[in-house]
Amino acid sequence: MGRWLEKLEEFGIDVVLERRHGVRASVLRGILYALSFIYDRLVQLRLYLYRKRVFRERALGCLVISIGNLTVGGTGKTPIVEKFARALQAGGRRVAILTRGYKSVPRKRTWLSLLRRDSEPPRVVSDGQSLLLDSLIAGDEPYMLAHNLKNVIVLVDKNRVKSGRFAIDKWQVDTLLLDDGFQYLHLKHRLDMVLVDRQAPFGNELLLPRGTLRERPRNLRRASYIFITKNTGEPNFELMRRIRRYNRTAEVIECAHKPLHLQNVFTGERLPLEALRDTFIGSLCAIAAPESFEAALQKLGAHVDLAKRYIDHHYYTEAEVISFINRCIRRDLAMIVTTEKDSVRMPRSAEAEMKVPIYFLRVEIEILSGHESWDHCVTRICKPKPMLSPERFFA
Repeated sequence: MGRWLEKLEEFGIDVVLERRHGVRASVLRGILYALSFIYDRLVQLRLYLYRKRVFRERALGCLVISIGNLTVGGTGKTPIVEKFARALQAGGRRVAILTRGYKSVPRKRTWLSLLRRDSEPPRVVSDGQSLLLDSLIAGDEPYMLAHNLKNVIVLVDKNRVKSGRFAIDKWQVDTLLLDDGFQYLHLKHRLDMVLVDRQAPFGNELLLPRGTLRERPRNLRRASYIFITKNTGEPNFELMRRIRRYNRTAEVIECAHKPLHLQNVFTGERLPLEALRDTFIGSLCAIAAPESFEAALQKLGAHVDLAKRYIDHHYYTEAEVISFINRCIRRDLAMIVTTEKDSVRMPRSAEAEMKVPIYFLRVEIEILSGHESWDHCVTRICKPKPMLSPERFFA
């Protein structure tokens, strides 16, 4: 059933991105376009109701920072969340990351648990000291964040008001990071960090389900800071002009995903990036923008002789991994390279058949421009609160 749904999702994505042609695809695009019109009206109505205080935001008494985007996937959000969490933690903040755990395995539900759903605690991926869930139960991105960040709480729950309150009560955190939280308006945000992918800033310019936009580009006006991701060093004059049409006051920070090293998925062995130069490799990934990953490998000097793509967040089976390994053996490829997010979805049972080593490309966010804006943002959040004098305290 899961594989069938994945195939159906893949077909839908191909239709939306116009990779499929023919009468059936054209008819489906027409239907999706009509549905996107309805979706747009519902999104604008929801925003209006929050603006007019018909729907109320909840405040939890601590700093809440949203990190999100206007499009569906592919902006490189997880490394930004990781960088931000590290910076705030280094500045003395007690941080918890709240995520919904997209495509994680849900809890088994009983009729009683469905009736008392709000009383169930969130899933604790990490308590800051130990990893408590695997990637299947937690979701790949929450697991990756929990694995890479020490002394940071990572919680999974669709109700992030509940998970935020849980983090405050149990661990006395003072900063909540909403992973993919730009559209989560039920919890009041102090700051909104919005990511814009330089390579496809506003997707295909159409709203869901006909396109990849969650809301209109003009809603970028809600952003406090805008990160232009996946930069190549080329100027962004045209994109900056468009961003400024929607938001004239937000600080803009340009950044890139900087490769650090290769790391063996199973053994943890590290190799320098130089190992890719003039090497014939296989690329295996299941992310929203696989072409960006493959282009990054080629930029590092690798010859991507064989590439296999799956739908975003795909969980690999042992048979799939072994099949790709065997194809690489027949082509006499030196290694297989995947993404860090993909590496946590690799079945550990496949290690026994690892006749071709599998590495993931470890990356971090590098700020290219807007260093002062980044430093000011972190400093403003982390600076000590001024102590009240006794006279003011008793006034």
